[in-house]
Amino acid sequence: MTTPYEENAVTDAAPESDFTRVDDGFQRLWTPHRMAYISGERPSADAGEGCPFCAAPGKDDADGLIVHRGRSCFVVMNLFPYNPGHVLICPYRHVASYIDLTVAETAEFADLTQRAVRALQRSSRPQGFNLGMNQGSVAGAGVAAHLHQHVVPRWGGDANFLPIIAQTKALPTLLEDARRSLVENWR
Repeated sequence: MTTPYEENAVTDAAPESDFTRVDDGFQRLWTPHRMAYISGERPSADAGEGCPFCAAPGKDDADGLIVHRGRSCFVVMNLFPYNPGHVLICPYRHVASYIDLTVAETAEFADLTQRAVRALQRSSRPQGFNLGMNQGSVAGAGVAAHLHQHVVPRWGGDANFLPIIAQTKALPTLLEDARRSLVENWR
């Protein structure tokens, strides 16, 4: 009697092509889009085409991943989300620090943060939120030269061992599907 492992085992005599059919008991989460982030191919901090937050408003909403456009700020999906629905609130103006915003920009920045939370509540019913800004590279900002605030929906049990052990995040919703749901629930 052989065990399931022995039945599927690759022997020295097996051709290499048979190796791809061996069931090793693992499921794979393929996330090739994250390789740009892992390998350090991050966007430039320069204003203009090199800055993703300066470039996004020049595209149509779907291509730019834009959820909502305001007068001085906009809401965009995070290309490397922690959870489905993770959005960023950005001023159109290329400024690095929260204290560089004008009074009008600050008011709209806060208003869009509140509206993003409400839209996420309607679209995906999270149990909580992380709101925050990383000011400067040393604080963890991936694009330090262009201010942006994270709005991350949270659910009980949404963080597991994968991000800690395997540097992998399982996301049950496609980025475009999350964007579409937010747009439909934006008021």
